[in-house]
Amino acid sequence: MTLTTTRISSDWPCQVKTPGSYDWERSAAKWLRELVPARYASYPALIRHPVLLARHAQIQVQNEIRVARTALQTARADLPALGMPESVIEHTIKMYAAEVMQLQHIARSVRAVSQALVDRGR
Repeated sequence: MTLTTTRISSDWPCQVKTPGSYDWERSAAKWLRELVPARYASYPALIRHPVLLARHAQIQVQNEIRVARTALQTARADLPALGMPESVIEHTIKMYAAEVMQLQHIARSVRAVSQALVDRGR
């Protein structure tokens, strides 16, 4: 068995072993499964092919970013009509802004893992 190594970036998730190390693909697949809805994580094609799972996780996270951005951009206009006090609106805006940043970091991590999985298959 040939071990390959991929340069680890600062975006590499701590839950995933270093590429080329023993069982790293399994740790990558486990982490990726946590990012997709549970019903997807059990599909045989996604279980057998971690690159497909990574692709789905990338799409999933990108859509979550879009949702969080939309919620952030519309909060100030929509929440007063729902009877939310200004303090709650401000807290909600900060929450969505933090979530967008966290999701962007996760997206970079998914890209790094995905690239390592693709490189492994070459």
